Amino acid sequence: MKTIDELVTEGVFGKRVFVRADLNVPLDGDTITDDGRIRAAVPTIEKLAGAGARVVVASHLGRPKGAPDPQFSLAPVARRLGELLGTQVAFAADTVGDSAKATVGGLADGEVTLLENLRFNAGETSKGDGERGAFADQLAALADAYVGDGFGAVHRKHASVYDLPARLPHAAGYLIATEVGVLKKLTEHVKRPYAVVLGGAKVSDKLGVIDHLLGKADRLLIGGGMAYTFLAAQGHEVGKSLLQEDQIPAVKGYMERAEQLGVEFVLPIDVVAAADFPDLKTKAPANPTVVAADAIPADLEGLDIGPESRKLYAAKLADAATVFWNGPMGVFEHPDFAEGTKAVAQGLLDSPAFTVVGGGDSAAAVRQLGFDENAFGHISTGGGASLEYLEGKTLPGLAALED
Repeated sequence: MKTIDELVTEGVFGKRVFVRADLNVPLDGDTITDDGRIRAAVPTIEKLAGAGARVVVASHLGRPKGAPDPQFSLAPVARRLGELLGTQVAFAADTVGDSAKATVGGLADGEVTLLENLRFNAGETSKGDGERGAFADQLAALADAYVGDGFGAVHRKHASVYDLPARLPHAAGYLIATEVGVLKKLTEHVKRPYAVVLGGAKVSDKLGVIDHLLGKADRLLIGGGMAYTFLAAQGHEVGKSLLQEDQIPAVKGYMERAEQLGVEFVLPIDVVAAADFPDLKTKAPANPTVVAADAIPADLEGLDIGPESRKLYAAKLADAATVFWNGPMGVFEHPDFAEGTKAVAQGLLDSPAFTVVGGGDSAAAVRQLGFDENAFGHISTGGGASLEYLEGKTLPGLAALED
């Protein structure tokens, strides 16, 4: 896989370099609520612009239906990217149309433009090779070289991620190089004890990574909505808590395998519950109560791990040498149910381990709950991509960058 430094050494001055970034940031209207992914893209863009390239940045945002949708416009991102770069970023109002052609054509050496949301074109996400390829051909016409740096999208077989690199000289950006280097530390020559913390809503989203890590991790700590399927698999009442009954047989199988392999499975011993799901907009008090994890009343819903579970999880992280965390422990967006996620984040900080926060909601929680990002070993920009890498899957966007 060619590096961006090698590409720059070969010469990019005056060339149009297409950078596939991941600028899929959360928006409240046109206000960016977390600019972490934009900041992560800056080093690669600065390197290319500093070498005199005409930098064409592209990304997706949200899930538009293959057509323009104002609520998913990248215009606010262009403004923020310009602020971070300290220069104006020209914004193209389309992806491969007249605006894109004119904006790219008007770039001077060292200038940067951002194209409108790639997913406004149905060819970006099409399952048909022909439609995807045709869109990739149009994108390729805008550039002389390609840099893949959108780690959060490399698990997608999309035109700008998979098909476009085959049409242009290509290299990996700094972010992808960093992410892959970190993930190798979690899969090759891992320092032990190796603890993995998994949370989030659905256990079905994490079965693949659990399956793959059972032979590699020493401890699996389970929280979030997915924990209740594990508790139910042990025969416990989970009340109104999130439950995927169809996954109970698989969960039982994984717990049995873990026992056979000597992998420690850690589940909550108490939970913070409420009668109703909290209002995340008003943050109105939800009247929480702490109950034993093996005896959740039928009229209550578990929404966070409890105080004893927090202590237990912190203890299980205290002597780890490597920790990977993906998924919050509860509904961290509401103050009544944020303490479990806070405790895990603090547990990572207090541990001497090499710590990796696996993107997605976990990364958002770290920022929203006021933790210093730089205190962690690494915060990934791609939750889904990180998980699929740890599952041992071939990621299309990484395979496309191989020479």
